[in-house]
Amino acid sequence: MSLDAVQLIAPADPGGGWDQTARALGEVLTGEGLVGKAPVENIGGAGGTVGLAALANEKDPATLMVTGLVMVGAVETNASQSRIEDVTPIARLTEEPLVVVVPSSSPYKSVGDLVDAIVKEGAAISVTGGSAGGADHILAGMLVTEAGVDPADVPSTLNYIPNSGGGEAVTMLLGGTVQAGISGVGEFAEQVEAGELRALAVSSGEPSELLPEVPTLADEGYDIELTNWRGLLAPPGIDDADREALVELVTELHASDAWTTTLADKGWSDAFLVGDEFQAFLDGNIAEVAETLQTIGLVAK
Repeated sequence: MSLDAVQLIAPADPGGGWDQTARALGEVLTGEGLVGKAPVENIGGAGGTVGLAALANEKDPATLMVTGLVMVGAVETNASQSRIEDVTPIARLTEEPLVVVVPSSSPYKSVGDLVDAIVKEGAAISVTGGSAGGADHILAGMLVTEAGVDPADVPSTLNYIPNSGGGEAVTMLLGGTVQAGISGVGEFAEQVEAGELRALAVSSGEPSELLPEVPTLADEGYDIELTNWRGLLAPPGIDDADREALVELVTELHASDAWTTTLADKGWSDAFLVGDEFQAFLDGNIAEVAETLQTIGLVAK
């Protein structure tokens, strides 16, 4: 397989984390001369499962689609006919903490204030995040169950409004159509730093490099740690040589100073895995997410 060019698929609308990842990949791949061209195609919808279905039918082996925790959950909640297990895993690249935010004018000064309001007022408090069943939705469900809500009551208690990524969440928050939002820190950091949004807590074990002053959920008394990983998948049925060529390409990208700089600039943590290690991680993550979605009532047992 010639790797003069590689096709990148962002299975979401422009502006969100998957789109940012795909475009950063394209810039480093071409900027470092690893490939001549790396165009990005956006195929959004249904938590990435529309893009996954497109990848499942892709015939060009020189194709890499961004994936991650959101897609793992969306496959389950959408009962997707196309599954991650059916395509070719290439690499895990990054992980990023999530952040819970509210508009700067919000009366909620802490994540405890927000969760208490959700428990008390139920559907009157709207929380936006990425697609149903994704990392943001899972974290919202974990917060209310951690606060004592029975898993069976989570769907009626939590008014979760999915969005298609990127600017839509910010527009909803700043427009007052929702009371809170959850997304990766990179998606909201600019608005937090500008004073338009207030960050209440991050979901990582340690403070985020992008938002170092924001407490962790553990700091706020919630025994929750959840990071949103992102990686790359290739079409199904590619031969071993094509798969190895893609793994080598991504390994070269990972070793470049330009990628190291990108990670720092975006606030993404390096979480590189390839080969059998990535396959083992992926198998475990798929099983864990399916169980979690059942526990918090997002997927029927």
